[in-house]
Amino acid sequence: MSTFNTSEFRKGLKVQIDGNPFIMIECNFVKPGKGQALYKCKLRDLNRGTVLERTYKNGDELEAADIHETDVTFMYAMGDTFYFMEKETYEQYELDKEKIDDAWKYLLPEVECKMLLYNDAPIGITPPPHVTLRVEYTEPAVRGNTATNVTKPATLETGAEIIVPNFVETGELIKVDTRTNEYVERVKG
Repeated sequence: MSTFNTSEFRKGLKVQIDGNPFIMIECNFVKPGKGQALYKCKLRDLNRGTVLERTYKNGDELEAADIHETDVTFMYAMGDTFYFMEKETYEQYELDKEKIDDAWKYLLPEVECKMLLYNDAPIGITPPPHVTLRVEYTEPAVRGNTATNVTKPATLETGAEIIVPNFVETGELIKVDTRTNEYVERVKG
């Protein structure tokens, strides 16, 4: 199995610690006045979602995790279980709501996602950067309230709630940025 030396440490690196897959979410190089250079790292456990803070000395190594991404299509959800199908092999995967985290907010049938596989078992998904969703309910706009940047909450067809501009109405299609959970624009439908 391959390893990563401290000189290769960077954000987004996928490593294995004590048999569990981690992704490096932060790595800072520290050179104290005396002594050896240090690498202060924050790693997120891809199975549990917990964050681990570790300090490594120059020359330390971490084992590479057998993680790869594959393109999948969301098929349906049944209870707290979500079902996906790989586009090329038609292999089906299931993930529980805990491993999907907040991505459920953007999942409609036929939405294409990236699935993370660790030792060929699914451990998480990444939705597309932008999705188009219908506004199920939002308060009507208040007449005369034309001040800039007036916002209100809206419930989307997936059950997610986001903040939208005052002019957005129930039934409209809107584009949502899945990385920030923010309104982008209205979509003509």
